[in-house]
Amino acid sequence: MGQINMSEKRRSRWYFGGLSSSAAACITHPLDLIKVHLQTQHEVRMRMMGMTMSVVQREGVLALYSGLSASLCRQMTYSLCRFAIYETVSDQMKDRTHGPMPFYQKVLLGLVGGFAGGFIGTPADMVNVRMQNDVKVPLELRRNYAHALDGLFRVWKEEGMKKLFSGATMASSRGALVTVGQLACYDQAKQLVLGTGAMQDNILTHFLASLIAGGCATVLCQPLDVLKTRLMNSKGEYVGLLHCVRDTAKLGPNAFYKGLVPAGIRLIPHTVFTFIFLEQLRTCCGIRIVT
Repeated sequence: MGQINMSEKRRSRWYFGGLSSSAAACITHPLDLIKVHLQTQHEVRMRMMGMTMSVVQREGVLALYSGLSASLCRQMTYSLCRFAIYETVSDQMKDRTHGPMPFYQKVLLGLVGGFAGGFIGTPADMVNVRMQNDVKVPLELRRNYAHALDGLFRVWKEEGMKKLFSGATMASSRGALVTVGQLACYDQAKQLVLGTGAMQDNILTHFLASLIAGGCATVLCQPLDVLKTRLMNSKGEYVGLLHCVRDTAKLGPNAFYKGLVPAGIRLIPHTVFTFIFLEQLRTCCGIRIVT
C-alpha cells in the first residue's frame, strides 16, 4: 500500500477552477471594484488610495463589496468554463503523450479556453462592472440592481438580449489573454521551478508559480481590460470597438494602461489565491490516478 501511495497522483475535477476562482474573488473583490472605478474616470483625477477613501467616505466600507454577487456569478461562468476546458484537455494530452505539453500547446489551449469562457461570462461580467460603478454615480442615475440575477434580467428586459453580450468580443479576447497569462504561464512556471530540483511540489512552489503567472496576465490583458470596461459601462456613446479605441487613444498611450498598478494589485493576488485553493482542492478532493 505504501508504494501505491507514493506513486498516486491527484487530478483536478472540472469544476474546481470555478470554485477556487470564486473563493479568491471573495478576498480580492474590493481591489477589483477600485480598479473599475479608476478605469472609468474620463480624466485621471484620483489614484488608488484616493479612490478607496472616496468610496468609503461616501458609501461606507460595505460599498467595497458592491457587486459581489455578479463577481461570483462571473467566476462560476467564465472561470468555470476556461478552467474546465484547459484542465480537461491538458489531462487528456498528458495521458496520450505521458509527459507535459510543450509551451506553445499550453498557449493555444489557453487561448481557446479563455475565449470560450470570456464569451459565456460576458453577461455576468457586464452586470459586475455596472454594479461596481453604481457606487460613484449620482443617485438619480444609478441602475440599482438588487443582485446579479436581477441585473441580468433587467438588462434583458430593458435593453434587449443583444446588450447582454455587449463587449463580448473584447471580453472573449481579454479572457483568452488572461488564461494564457494565468493557466499556461502557471503550468510552465511550475514545471520550470520543479525542474530545477530545488523545490518540491508544495504551497511555496504554487505561490511562486502563481505570482509569475499573475504578473504575465496583468501585462498581457491591461489594454483590453481598459477598453472592455469602457464599452460595458457605456450608455451608447461608443459606436463600436474602434470608436472606443480612438476615443481612449485621444487621452494618450498611457490611457490603455490606466489602472495598471491596481489591476496588478487585484489580479496577482487573485491568481495566487486561485491556484493555491485549486492545488489544495486537487490534493484533498481530486480524482485519484495511480501510476
